[in-house]
This record gives sequence, structure tokens and C-alpha cells, in this order.
Amino acid sequence: MLRILLYLVSIVTANVVTAAFMPLHFGMFIIPMGTLLIGGTFIFRDLVQNKFGRAKTYFCIIIALILSACVSFLLGDTLLIVFASALSFVVAETADTEIYTRLKLPMSWRVLYSGIVGGFFDSVLFVVIGLSPLGANILPWEAVPAAIIGQIIVKTIIQSIGAVLLGQIHIRLEKRVVSG
Repeated sequence: MLRILLYLVSIVTANVVTAAFMPLHFGMFIIPMGTLLIGGTFIFRDLVQNKFGRAKTYFCIIIALILSACVSFLLGDTLLIVFASALSFVVAETADTEIYTRLKLPMSWRVLYSGIVGGFFDSVLFVVIGLSPLGANILPWEAVPAAIIGQIIVKTIIQSIGAVLLGQIHIRLEKRVVSG
């Protein structure tokens, strides 16, 4: 249950942090503060799936989607932003789940690869549908690529750190089993 709780809390926290803090600007890159947590949400989702299986993971994704949409709306996001967030969330989490399921690699590699793809979909869909002139018109078209790339870079870094940590934990657990 702790894994599920961490997953759900990380989703809600990412929304709150995004709403509460101005985006970071690194040169041309624009990175919402919640992006720092989104990479972690994919890792928590993978941990849920690893323990509870794919079907229960999809149930958790539905709960997280409802919580995320409600929190976004309550924090004052427009319906278009809530919709963009929900759509990008469903596509990204589904991609992460299905890739994680199909890869026959050590867990740390599955976490890395599935999270990178999920983060890519999340970044592209949310920025284009929610923030670009096509959506809420918060970002001009010339800023859209930098916003997408900035988010992808940060999510990939977080996924990489998580994958390395999971790999190290797995190695230490194997050593304990072998020596103990």
C-alpha cells in the first residue's frame, strides 16, 4: 500500500508544486517546478506495477487521474489545462505501463526506458494541447520547443537517477541473499 500511496501523493504534489511556483528558466528552457516530481511519478508507478501487477496499476492510474484533475481544477486551472493535463497523463501512464510490461530487462532498465517514453508523451502533449496557441495560448509557438525539450531533459535526468538507485538497491539485495 505504501507504493500506491507514494504514487498518488507524488501526482497530487506535482500538480500543487506546478501551480504554486513559477517555472524555472535555464537559458531557453522553461521547466515547470512540478516537472521535477513527474519523473518520480513514473518510477512510483513502475514500483506499483512491479508489486501489484498491471490490472491493479491501471486502477491506480484511474484514481490518480481523478485526483489530478480535481486538484488542478481546484487550484484554478482552466478546463482546457485540466483536459490537457488529463489527456497527457493517460497517454503517458499507459505508454509507461505497456512498455514496462513488455520489456524483458532488469527492473532498473525497464523503469528507465518506460519512463523516458512516458515523459516524452507527457511533455509533448501537455505543452502542445495545454500551453501552446493551439490550447490556452500561454506560450508562443517559438517557446514551445524549448518548453518540451526542457521538460524531457529534466524527466530523463530524474528517470536516470531513479534507475541507477533501483539498480544499486537490487545489487545490494542480491549480495545479501548470496552472502546471507
